[in-house]
Amino acid sequence: MASSSSRVASCLLVLAAAMATTCMAQNSPQDYVDPHNAARADVGVGPVTWDDAVAAYAESYAEQRRGDCQLQHSDSGGKYGENIFWGSAGSDWSAADAVSSWVSEKQWYDHDSNSCSAPEGSSCGHYTQVVWRNSTAIGCARVVCDNDAGVFICCNYSPPGNYVGQPPY
Repeated sequence: MASSSSRVASCLLVLAAAMATTCMAQNSPQDYVDPHNAARADVGVGPVTWDDAVAAYAESYAEQRRGDCQLQHSDSGGKYGENIFWGSAGSDWSAADAVSSWVSEKQWYDHDSNSCSAPEGSSCGHYTQVVWRNSTAIGCARVVCDNDAGVFICCNYSPPGNYVGQPPY
């Protein structure tokens, strides 16, 4: 009897480890960098790389949002650009979901006029930050918010982008 209980416990531990590894695999630094670089390559902009200092800033800010999960930007004092994402509880929102959400704004960005035709309540600013030619480093973080409030993801960019009147590429 003890051996079957041990086997069940061992199976549960293996299953839990596999699930944790899968979750981490969907939110690794490369899982943020790759979709950024795909969007950047699509418009002829050079790649970004992961920066641990920028990531530490993103992690610190995401931890601040863990308690309330509010879509509120940090105050980096102009040191970093920033994109934020919130996903409702009940889904395992990933790095790819956040970056895909930001890149989906491309449909409203007109490079020729450097303008955005997004519907009311929407913008192109997340997309233009993703592809901002002078941003070369990113750091991102993801937290599951307290009280089943969803998932908060932020990416910070160095140097920052989205300067009024300047096209991103």
